[in-house]
Amino acid sequence: MFQKISTFIGEVRGELRKATWPWDPDPKAKGLKKYKELVDSTVVVMIAIVLLAGFVAVSDLLLSNAIKLISRSFS
Repeated sequence: MFQKISTFIGEVRGELRKATWPWDPDPKAKGLKKYKELVDSTVVVMIAIVLLAGFVAVSDLLLSNAIKLISRSFS
């Protein structure tokens, strides 16, 4: 059992070394410049969330009004 755990941890470490991380590996980079890719990606995600939320809200408003209009005409 301990051999399996050791093998798993070794494989995880190997895969994490292959990963690209969203910050600058340059030790001279300081502050937000070091995390530029991370900050840019976060901003893109936030904008996408706001746009999607707006689309869902407008769609919900239009569809609920359409359903109210249809239900009034049948009653």
